Amino acid sequence: MPTRPSGQPAGPPPPRRSNRAATFAVVASATVVVACAAVAGYVLLGDGEGSDPGPAPAPPTQSGSRSPADSRGEAGPEPLVRGWKVVVNQDRGIVFDVPPEWDPQSADWIRYTAENDDPDEKPLVAMRAPAHLKEKWCTSDENRDGSVEDTPLASVGTRGNSGAADPREAASEDSRAWVYGEYAQPDRGKVASGRAENFTTRSGLSGTLASAYSTGVNSTKKCASDGKAWTFAFRDSEGEVMSVSLVGAAKVPGEVSEATVRKIMSTVRLKSG
Repeated sequence: MPTRPSGQPAGPPPPRRSNRAATFAVVASATVVVACAAVAGYVLLGDGEGSDPGPAPAPPTQSGSRSPADSRGEAGPEPLVRGWKVVVNQDRGIVFDVPPEWDPQSADWIRYTAENDDPDEKPLVAMRAPAHLKEKWCTSDENRDGSVEDTPLASVGTRGNSGAADPREAASEDSRAWVYGEYAQPDRGKVASGRAENFTTRSGLSGTLASAYSTGVNSTKKCASDGKAWTFAFRDSEGEVMSVSLVGAAKVPGEVSEATVRKIMSTVRLKSG
């Protein structure tokens, strides 16, 4: 999928998508913001099904910084799992850990998926400040325009679910939306739901963990595969529904195991201070 790092010079066109999610950075430049308005407006305002991954944060002090430290330069939180990396959604106050081979993106990165035939690319679902596993797992130029797109093996990130009635609804709908948008579309019949269960993290945060997966995805596209997703949804200290989603390719070498998913989700916590 297309990516654009934070701090890139002003003036590039909006990111292109294949049947994978698009990833881009919300940047300070007014010119870039205008260029991306058709896409970013839905993501940031939470219009429709896409809900909102959180309002745009202040520009990072260093372009492309991946430090968990906040904009004031303070030290970031320590990982709960020794040797793992910390991922922080500073705006939402959500923290979790990922294994050392994952690559956390800066706080202004947004990843989303949309209908392939939607010219406005209105997100079905989105995540902010993701971490990627094997960011260039598959590279292709599906529309043959000379611009290659990178597809990671898996991604995990956070968002606010302002339209959800409760954590169970958010967990179930988000996991299905990710699998449909990235792997199964246009056939919703190829998306199946796994179990939605009560789940409590190591910090005592309680909510719902739900999963979804695709079956029978058959495409000639280079990066096509079946997919799977898990979403842990919960209420924050103010009662708002928030979620952490992990989405990735399934039935492929090196796919993320359920044990790893559960270990990542067990580290989800609210940022103190």
